[in-house]
Amino acid sequence: MQSEKILFVDDEPNLLEGVKRQFRREFQITTAPGGDDALKLLVSDGPFAVVVSDLRMPGMDGIQFLTKARQVSPDCVRLMLTGNADLTAAMQAVNEGNIFRFLSKPCPPDVLGRALHSALDQYHLIMAEHDLLENTLQGSVKVLTDLLAVLSPMAFGRASRVKRYVRGIVRLIAETGGQDLPAPWQFEMAAMLSQVGCIVLPPSLLKKVFDGVQLSSSEQKAYDSHPNVARELLANIPRLEPVTEMIRYQDYHFDGPGVPQGASIPIGARVLKAVLDYDLLVASGSPTAVALAGLYERAGWYDPAVLQALKTLVGLEARYEVRRVAIRELVGGMILAENIVSNDGQLLIAKGFELSTSILRRLEHYAVNSLLREPVCVLVPTQKPGQAEPARQPAMSGA
Repeated sequence: MQSEKILFVDDEPNLLEGVKRQFRREFQITTAPGGDDALKLLVSDGPFAVVVSDLRMPGMDGIQFLTKARQVSPDCVRLMLTGNADLTAAMQAVNEGNIFRFLSKPCPPDVLGRALHSALDQYHLIMAEHDLLENTLQGSVKVLTDLLAVLSPMAFGRASRVKRYVRGIVRLIAETGGQDLPAPWQFEMAAMLSQVGCIVLPPSLLKKVFDGVQLSSSEQKAYDSHPNVARELLANIPRLEPVTEMIRYQDYHFDGPGVPQGASIPIGARVLKAVLDYDLLVASGSPTAVALAGLYERAGWYDPAVLQALKTLVGLEARYEVRRVAIRELVGGMILAENIVSNDGQLLIAKGFELSTSILRRLEHYAVNSLLREPVCVLVPTQKPGQAEPARQPAMSGA
């Protein structure tokens, strides 16, 4: 059930009591005398649908509070209520706190009531959008990725490896604060769907690509077409336009000819370009350091910020140790250091894949029926000095 709770923040106790008394039968009102207390309530008593804050408060002012509230509870709808008719402050509040409404006080009860109802309606729209993304959209995407896993295990394995790197790079770029990034789910979805156009390509062609074998002009043309094939497949899925654009431009050089170029290329496409090229070099046998150096030698191909983040991520990933384990010892989050193949030589999961619950279930079926080769080689994070190794939970039933 969606939240209907409203949090009022003001340093005037009489105002807070008046609001609670005025709207006690109409809204679920919680109050806080300042920003610090309100932030604690957002964490302990949330989620709140709406947050209303005074602008001028001692200590943490309303702009600072609503900016932090947006970080703690990004879905709540934020309103500013103040007696200071300050246009500059209003603009700052809207820009930094992403304010839905700016109201002056004393605010007539009917005006405030209408604003609260509008804010609740906006919150319901936000939550409906989340429901669409989490259910309808992700369900459609799952069908496509499942199809890719069946029709082209090599391409699916590559998409899974790419997703892991993309997630890490986006996190590192976000930490620097240098770019305004889209929602994280868009990057991960773009990574998983980046190879879906490969379902129209023969496995023999993909094997040549991933082995680093030189392609003929006709083969190269066919392979270069897969981003556009993916774009056509995804074009009719609602709310996926930003993801589709990332995939469409995944092969564009940062300083290359044509449009878009440079920072005009979607940031997700710039990340995909670097990661996909790095993955190809590693898949064809280059050590990670050599593959990374190869990217740096290609002047103008990549966004420097993305390349730096990839370099950092590769350094972090060097903190893994290699282990050989039985299938029953696998746990989610381990990374395959080699391909998992069936007894008859069929590729099941490509190396570089980060194991998930669904994949572990698939491997359980093969293990129970003795259809694959064991043990398998995996990467496991090394422990920091003084840090105990976490207890392992069985990856599969019957382990």
